Amino acid sequence: MSREVILYIAASVDGYIAEPDGSIDFLGGGIELVEEDTSYQELMEKIDTVVMGRTTYDQVVNELSPEQYPYEEQLSYVITSHPDKSTDKLFFTNQGPVKLIQELKEQEGKAIWVVGGASIIAPLVEANLIDTYILTTIPTILGKGIRLFNELNGPVSLQVEHVYEKNDLVYTTYSTKAHS
Repeated sequence: MSREVILYIAASVDGYIAEPDGSIDFLGGGIELVEEDTSYQELMEKIDTVVMGRTTYDQVVNELSPEQYPYEEQLSYVITSHPDKSTDKLFFTNQGPVKLIQELKEQEGKAIWVVGGASIIAPLVEANLIDTYILTTIPTILGKGIRLFNELNGPVSLQVEHVYEKNDLVYTTYSTKAHS
């Protein structure tokens, strides 16, 4: 059985995942948590593997969670042209995202979360390897920055599975027609 590959990511209304300098300050700015949101916890229960690029990894360990690596319980794969020493749960690889995901999908395990960034996501979208897209829309228009989806050899047809709003954020879940 093939493991599910999930892209769970936040973007501005105009489709940017980061500001031009790579900053993601807009993700948390001014958001008031009125209602409990369990979408992240639900995702973490479904997955046992995370895949990300080096820039995203550096942002996680240096800015977002410098005290403790948030994915200690999962296997982590960091795609980079400058691999560091791997550990028993954290693997640095220069393997391309398509080949890595194809291999991981065939291994035993729970779902795989593609964390980011854009250079990892684009080839996976083009290869139609993402089964579920969970996009959180932040009510901000950046005007410029790092796009969620760069120019692609598309189209990739998706099916809307679920849409809801919490704390002024809009969550939309899509599935690929092949996976639904």
